[in-house]
Amino acid sequence: MGVAIAEARVSESLGDVPVGCVLVDANDRFLSSGRNLREATRNPIAHAELVALQAATGAFLSWRIENVTSYVTMEPCVMCAGALLNARVARIVFGCLDPKAGAMSSKYAIGQDGKLNHTFELTSGVRESECAALLQNFFASVRKRKREAQ
Repeated sequence: MGVAIAEARVSESLGDVPVGCVLVDANDRFLSSGRNLREATRNPIAHAELVALQAATGAFLSWRIENVTSYVTMEPCVMCAGALLNARVARIVFGCLDPKAGAMSSKYAIGQDGKLNHTFELTSGVRESECAALLQNFFASVRKRKREAQ
């Protein structure tokens, strides 16, 4: 999770929402990482999980990346949960909940409810306060800049 947090900090330094993701294999060997790049690339699908998945699938030479764990600083959204599910990621570990758009347990139970063709092992709350503080501080800064610009 430490590497995912470091990726989130880089994302924040680039003016993007601080979310980071790391993929590791069954032996905990690093496969890839990603950070939120939506603002930097002006691409609505440049979420940390998708950036990391793209890098990992290139290394696997397949869209299936079974026996992989995803460490992500914030609960994945519907789009990212779907991509992780379709890639057949085995386990998702995330830091803090996303009460507005979380798709693993906050709003939906993608990969947990048995309604789809794949399920995840899920662990939440890893370094939760640190991950949540990154997001809270980022959005407080955004709100402050908006007030000062008025």
